[in-house]
Amino acid sequence: MRREQINFQVALITPLIHVKGYAAPETKAAAERAHVLIKQAEGFGEPPEDPLLLFSVLYALWIASFVAFNGDVVRELAEQFRALAEKQGTTAPLLIAHRVMGISLLHTGDIAEGRAHYDQSIALYDPAAHLPLATRFSVEARVSTLSFRAWALWFLGYPEAALVDADHALKYAREIGQAATLMVALHYMSFTHIHCGNYGAAKAEADELVALADEKTTLIWKALGMLDQGCLLVLKGKASGAVQTFTSGMISYQSTGSTVWIPLHLSYLAKAYSELGQVDDAVRCIGEAITAVETTRERWCEAEINRIVGEIALMSPGPGAAKAEAYFERALTIARQQQAKSWELRAAMSMARLWHDQGKREEARDLLVPVYGWFTEGFDTRDLKEAKALLEELAA
Repeated sequence: MRREQINFQVALITPLIHVKGYAAPETKAAAERAHVLIKQAEGFGEPPEDPLLLFSVLYALWIASFVAFNGDVVRELAEQFRALAEKQGTTAPLLIAHRVMGISLLHTGDIAEGRAHYDQSIALYDPAAHLPLATRFSVEARVSTLSFRAWALWFLGYPEAALVDADHALKYAREIGQAATLMVALHYMSFTHIHCGNYGAAKAEADELVALADEKTTLIWKALGMLDQGCLLVLKGKASGAVQTFTSGMISYQSTGSTVWIPLHLSYLAKAYSELGQVDDAVRCIGEAITAVETTRERWCEAEINRIVGEIALMSPGPGAAKAEAYFERALTIARQQQAKSWELRAAMSMARLWHDQGKREEARDLLVPVYGWFTEGFDTRDLKEAKALLEELAA
């Protein structure tokens, strides 16, 4: 009877994740109840017949802390998951443990170390043995790991490799035919295309995500699709539409208990407000973004947030240039600490443009040349094409 109760309680978790959200009160309550029941059974000398039950519960507790982001807790739970997986020594828990570690490290700013865990997870993957894990761990393992590794690769300065991973993830997700996994792949593919400047492709994936989430009545993925759409509207110069889309998307997203990725979206929203001349709203959003980074330790986008703040400072009245330079310098420092070459390139371009406008062409060129020269791929992506054009302008 106790085992049946445990199995039933664990079986509730994944459907609740997809319907209510990863960090929704109902989802967390189901995971916590399952954890208590498993521990009680172990106390009576009745461990679960299926050792993956405990791992699926620990995963649910971890992902709740990830989605309602708390960097310290996320890393602590990831370490616990890995230690338990290594103690057991079987492949499936280790596969998930490396994915959990990779996600936790990347989002707290240890991007290269996170990428190494993704590599280990992919190396352990066996389709025949591990495809069924999707019902235990909310999404298919290979699709999720490739999707996150795509982000890590882009941050680290490998945009072509990032697009390959994201494309493979989306292809596998379509072959599998599980809606939850497809929504994950669409979101990460869309955002990878946004990073690379492929706005048309990104829009198609974001629109498909919203439509699929609507069909499946999955609020969290519809909200994320809307936030992807909001980013695209900002980048295309459609500030008014961006504000409306972001505002609606954030309300829906946060209603599920989710906060991860909000700092970067707030900085995009601030840029939209700034372009509309709504300075107070822009300042408020920036303040919220920076505070969120500091309090939650969600540092993967910290360099880009500081760069965007610098760009907004240039659009504001008063001593904007001095403020902008300080923010660009901070963005460069953070990007270098994180080995985030793509963020470093953007920050270097922002600083170089500022120095160019101030007549400091040689300093601008000396800053940008080594960063651009580091790259070995992705020369047809938007950032690298803009960097090349800026270098040619500085050399003229």
